[in-house]
Amino acid sequence: MFIITGSIAYDYIMGFPGSFSDHILPENGKNINISFVADKFARRRGGTAGNVSYTLGLLQTPHLLYSYAGSDFTDYRKDFEKLGIDLSGVRIDESESTALGFAMSDKRQNQIWGFYYGAANKNKTLKLSRVAKKNDLVLIGPQGADASMSLVRQCIDLEIAYMFDPGFILTQVTDKDLEDGLEHASYIIGNSYEIEVMKKRVSRFVVFEKQAVVIETRGKDGAFVNDMGKTHKIKPVRVKAISTVGAGDAWRSGFLAGIQKGFDILTCSEMGSVAGSFAVEKVGTQEHEFSKKEFAKRYKDTYNKELVL
Repeated sequence: MFIITGSIAYDYIMGFPGSFSDHILPENGKNINISFVADKFARRRGGTAGNVSYTLGLLQTPHLLYSYAGSDFTDYRKDFEKLGIDLSGVRIDESESTALGFAMSDKRQNQIWGFYYGAANKNKTLKLSRVAKKNDLVLIGPQGADASMSLVRQCIDLEIAYMFDPGFILTQVTDKDLEDGLEHASYIIGNSYEIEVMKKRVSRFVVFEKQAVVIETRGKDGAFVNDMGKTHKIKPVRVKAISTVGAGDAWRSGFLAGIQKGFDILTCSEMGSVAGSFAVEKVGTQEHEFSKKEFAKRYKDTYNKELVL
């Protein structure tokens, strides 16, 4: 069973028709006070854990969503129940709102994000011993440094395997905590920038690459995967990208769905690329839809291999 942790959120997504770089003056970097007028707006379900859970639901992959949501979770719950997602692990804080994400993307798909944790602030109180067993795999997604590191330590103490996804907490976590999270992980995942930051901050990263699967997503250039010394360059799936917001979370879902099926790391990574390709065709992190048959067809069209789901 997969235990999916991270944030559950509502995202407010705006589109700016120009380029941020045309309006931000490097020489005035210490005094930025600027407004962007958006030409697109949408309120969507989001949050790293919610996004991963959604695509796992599309792939009919059993998992438990384990996170805090607020008093406004009702609509979110109804949509997830339609997908048959196990929500018994979702804790409700009636005194708070579900976490909120605010994003603006320019025409080059550069993004500016703001985030309010809301109910997700209580994720640091979650106890894995209540929901996880030793043969489970925990995805430790971004949810604040305190919560992420609490779950890392619990996985270590309980001897439960985990995928470490420190991306959004890299500016919060100490070098020592980051090293602890990387050292004991079965899987390490991040985009190119995040992986580079990890390498610079943790001198022993080269050691961890020999004992874990390290995944570096590269957007339109696919991904690079180091499977404990065996490397794979993952071919990207060519589609018309409308928005890249949420593509990384979908990638994680495809990869995990492959792990659940017992596929090799190369196939799992290719599945991640396919899942991400569906996400970028829509605006919003949970707006894409596909059947298992459609997923398998896109996989075969890209990699010239059959995929039995």
